Amino acid sequence: MQTVAVISRKGGAGKSTVSVNLAAALRESGQRAVLADADPLRSSSEALRAHSLSVVESSASKLFALVTASRRSGCDVLVIDTPASPEADIVAAIKVADLCLVVTRPTYLDLAAALKTVDLLRQLRAPGLILLNQCPSPRQGQEPRVVSGTLEALRFAGVPVSPVALRVRQAYQGALSYGRGVTEWEPNGPAAAETRALAALVRSKLQGEGQALQPANDVARPGILSTVRT
Repeated sequence: MQTVAVISRKGGAGKSTVSVNLAAALRESGQRAVLADADPLRSSSEALRAHSLSVVESSASKLFALVTASRRSGCDVLVIDTPASPEADIVAAIKVADLCLVVTRPTYLDLAAALKTVDLLRQLRAPGLILLNQCPSPRQGQEPRVVSGTLEALRFAGVPVSPVALRVRQAYQGALSYGRGVTEWEPNGPAAAETRALAALVRSKLQGEGQALQPANDVARPGILSTVRT
């Protein structure tokens, strides 16, 4: 069994939405996925209260025991919706994770918070990726300036960035309002396609066992984000 920690210190970045949809997409792909809601706000468990996906309410202090129990129960992937604070709780999630997804919107304040999390991952030598969420769609094949500028800043900082970005799409909120992931709510839509691409990326990273964050990473060159046509 392997564990993915979905992390954001900035409210509104979409951490819980990413956690819910990633877990649902992993299950759709045939993985026995469990979603652990360790965020005191309980957004993930509230959204999926009537869903058949296994959701466990937890806390940072119980994560090690939960990982052990999930492994014994035959779980393939445990997705943790982490708390936004305090730092000690985030550290607890990082320590049990095989891969950390640092969720950020392409804004200055979100990016500043994400880079603090990346520094923490480096200190702990933990494998991770920045996931850009709620990105505006490209125009005429070009990323909007807010996205390209964020990518350039991340490249300058030497931060690994997921080549899959999640765009601003109504389907994400529509699906959550009915307690579903987008792959179930709108299975042939662009939100479902990009979520499946993220799940495939996560599976490939987990199979490769990940690598600790390294400086001078050139993944984040402008224009390389994969895009699903609307």
